[in-house]
Amino acid sequence: MVKEIQLRVPLSEEQQQDILVIKSAQALAVDKSDITGVKVLRKSIDARKPKIIFNYKVAVYIREALPKSSEYQFDYKDVSKAKPIHIIGFGPAGMYAALRCIELGYKPVVLERGKNVQDRRRDLRAINQQHVVNEDSNYCFGEGGAGTYSDGKLYTRSLKRGDVRRIFENLVYHGATDQILVDAHPHIGTNKLPKVVQNIRETILKFGGEIHFETRVTDFIIKNNTIQAIQLNGNDEMAANRVILATGHSARDIFYLLHKKEIALEAKSFAMGVRVEHPQHIIDSIQYHCSGERHELLPAASYSLVQQVNGRGVYSFCMCPGGFIVPAATANGEVVVNGMSPSKRNNLFANSGIVVEIDVNRDLPKYEKFGPLKGLEYQKNLERMAFTAGGRSQTAPAQRLTDFVEGKLSEDLNPTSYQPGLNTSPLHSLLPKLIGSRLRKGFSSFGQKMKGYYTAEANIVGVESRTSSPVCIPRNENLEHPQIQGLFPCGEGGGYAGGIVSAAMDGERCAEAAVKNM
Repeated sequence: MVKEIQLRVPLSEEQQQDILVIKSAQALAVDKSDITGVKVLRKSIDARKPKIIFNYKVAVYIREALPKSSEYQFDYKDVSKAKPIHIIGFGPAGMYAALRCIELGYKPVVLERGKNVQDRRRDLRAINQQHVVNEDSNYCFGEGGAGTYSDGKLYTRSLKRGDVRRIFENLVYHGATDQILVDAHPHIGTNKLPKVVQNIRETILKFGGEIHFETRVTDFIIKNNTIQAIQLNGNDEMAANRVILATGHSARDIFYLLHKKEIALEAKSFAMGVRVEHPQHIIDSIQYHCSGERHELLPAASYSLVQQVNGRGVYSFCMCPGGFIVPAATANGEVVVNGMSPSKRNNLFANSGIVVEIDVNRDLPKYEKFGPLKGLEYQKNLERMAFTAGGRSQTAPAQRLTDFVEGKLSEDLNPTSYQPGLNTSPLHSLLPKLIGSRLRKGFSSFGQKMKGYYTAEANIVGVESRTSSPVCIPRNENLEHPQIQGLFPCGEGGGYAGGIVSAAMDGERCAEAAVKNM
């Protein structure tokens, strides 16, 4: 017999031997010796009160053996001689589209503008140390996409879009820790993601797929509104009649290309703002109600904040406890910041995007001349401003949090995890009023919700501008572009995902749609 139950374990009892068996026996009124095993299905922390509780959802096996393997099996087969489906982009959407094609008996041909994870590291080092951006290989472009060098957060609200558990199980199959199957807010960590990504690549190649790195798509050959071929690196053409477009939200050249060819695009609302960075111990003390170091069983504390300000949402985005702020520009002449964390989340700082909703239909009247690309142009202008304010390098403009809210230039800045360095700048006056005024009120509100959050010990760093795509590539109910037969917009770049898991699920769905269309 198997029973699923909820258990609450106080922090003081968490390390007690066999505590889950003891608690399960008490909850089910059975003898402890009758329990042959307890499988943790979900684990979370309730730190709302000083007495911290671990919440567990468990399956209790009573006089019955625990299952030895996952219920998920991935049926990869040799597709080396099968019909091809072309996939542009090798981020989460592209990777999962390729894996699903193999399961369905079709050969994925992946075209990735960037480099593999090993070679990509040199270009990341160049951004951090020499302030030089390789426009095809950076924190956004390359094997694994923007997700490879990120926190690897796997939390999603897109539960109706596909089988979330299947996505997680496939990550475990490719080397991720099985802890992601249990944690309420799972993450892999930037130090472990590259190996998982490499393993996915090896699976695709082993079963007959193709992956072409440093291969930028520069044109689509279209006849009678049907994809015929893809132009690569401005020269070669590759015949293709089913194309999954999974290029990510920063592939601006693709948006410009489609717009130039008069292929339908739509402006899409998005969000922009700054990164805020606190010493991790401040966030720990707020969230865990402690004055010194947090308990060894507790992870670096995170937070989630939201506030309505003048009709727009101001909210935290991609919060990275124990993490780093990184330069996420995809071109020289712009500064973009993002966050990431190692698996242990053991850095001294906590950072989070704090962003403001941008309604492209109401907020950008001066950009109407750009049509569906108006949000993209607004985004670019803010990134150029940050580049100039930072000192015309990857040094980022920054300000103490309290100075930003009070509207004064910071005389100096706090220590930071951002390797290219910070330059004190009046972000309170440089940011557009649409964003800046709402951020200032939002931070004041957050300080009331989290006592100690509003502090001169925190920096704000600009700009956090790549939260999601400012452009949507439309598709019909069959996931195909309504105008171009054989083109399947996918993932974050198409406007249909907002993170690793939702992008992976959309990649699988687009693979299934492309196969069905064959």
